[in-house]
Amino acid sequence: MVKITFIDSVGEARSVEAEPGTTVMENAIRNAIPEITAECGGGCACATCHVYVDEAWKGLAGAPSDKEEDMLDFAYNVQPNSRLSCQIKVTEALDGLVVITPDRQG
Repeated sequence: MVKITFIDSVGEARSVEAEPGTTVMENAIRNAIPEITAECGGGCACATCHVYVDEAWKGLAGAPSDKEEDMLDFAYNVQPNSRLSCQIKVTEALDGLVVITPDRQG
């Protein structure tokens, strides 16, 4: 299992165990992480699973695809480390990943 820590907009951290092959969003929903609503269910068709990848993890989490970049246009307060959590696949290399949720979604 891979540990992912979600830090909400007020600084509260919640760590979950995630299975490789799933997405960060699936694990957020499965563990009732606040501030991630994932209205499209992971289809990269909305921006309601927007997160900020901690700078230390940005390279390992990868860059957004063109489609993801297009959907991020609908996200609130996009930053250079913004990603849609439905597009981040959990791998063993991401053990310890930290993501921050914005105070509102797109």
